[in-house]
Amino acid sequence: MAFDVLDEHEQGELVQKWLRENAMSIAIGIALGLLLIFGWQQWKAHRVRHAAEAAVQYHALVQALDDKHADDAKAMADALRKDYPDTAYAVFAAMRAAEIASEKSDLETAASELEWARDHAGAPALKALASINLARVRLAGGDADAALKLLDAVPKDQYAALAGELRGDILVKLGRNDDARAAYQDALSHLDPQAPNRSFVQMKLDDLGAAPLADASKKESSGS
Repeated sequence: MAFDVLDEHEQGELVQKWLRENAMSIAIGIALGLLLIFGWQQWKAHRVRHAAEAAVQYHALVQALDDKHADDAKAMADALRKDYPDTAYAVFAAMRAAEIASEKSDLETAASELEWARDHAGAPALKALASINLARVRLAGGDADAALKLLDAVPKDQYAALAGELRGDILVKLGRNDDARAAYQDALSHLDPQAPNRSFVQMKLDDLGAAPLADASKKESSGS
């Protein structure tokens, strides 16, 4: 028993000695740990404030657009892009600025805004939407090939109906009516029966007419 007590005593002395020798390192480690925890909490709080400020700015931009103050809205969009480029609100603002430019027939500015939105969008859905809008601007500018290339890069599961309709518009411009017909049909397959734009897409499809009989015969022959 005495041996056991003495052994425990020696162990205690060793522990105390180690603590004395490493007191500074321990203190520094604790301080660094506390600083990291505090810094992390501060960073999270900053991110929350940052996003909240961007949200307020974007709400003001939307209000300016509702009030038909396009110049004020454009200035707010520029400020959001400059001060909050890492937020989704800056991406939304760039897309709104593109709308303003498009309404003024300034397609190059619209394209520039949408390229920025696409490049800074963190979420795949936002990146896809910016790319689709950019393709629409390129088509409006007469560059159907560039528009189709942009659309080809959009994932198939993103805005299938919207992308399908636009693909049809592009293919019509390129004179590829059969492919356009298939694109419109694909868009319709992804639209809800009650979707407000369904009749418009159907009208585009109807304007192309039925598939040529030669093509239909080929399909029947290949199926037999």
